[in-house]
Amino acid sequence: MNAPDPDGLLAEQLLRLTRRLHRSQKRQLESADIAITPAQSRLLRTVAHYEAPPRMTDLAARLEVVPRAVTSLVDGLEASGRVRRVPDPSNRRVIRIELTDTGRATLKSLRYARRAAAEDILSPLTTDQRELLGGLLSTLVDGTPPRC
Repeated sequence: MNAPDPDGLLAEQLLRLTRRLHRSQKRQLESADIAITPAQSRLLRTVAHYEAPPRMTDLAARLEVVPRAVTSLVDGLEASGRVRRVPDPSNRRVIRIELTDTGRATLKSLRYARRAAAEDILSPLTTDQRELLGGLLSTLVDGTPPRC
């Protein structure tokens, strides 16, 4: 008889929770009639984090994907009016990607969907439990033990 594997159980629980969160977020986006893939969503959020419109190569490096993958994602986002390609003012051979007003509105909808999905998932927890979970998640994200 094998002893229970607590790390294996935690890994499974995290995976199930992540899937549940994604399903809830997907439902929120569908109810708001927002058609966007998770990869497009990630690219849109990444573009928004730059102070100036990034180059395609900047996006590929940040997302850790090949440039061709970024081109496909930008094509889809451009077709839906969420981003546009613009020439670099200092080097017209370089193309930069900037958000449009539609892209900014989509980002707002994505943030709302994430918050609503999180609220759905966290609703059974008390305020104290949420604070404890937040601290534990911060420790996992940062990779450092909490200060006592």
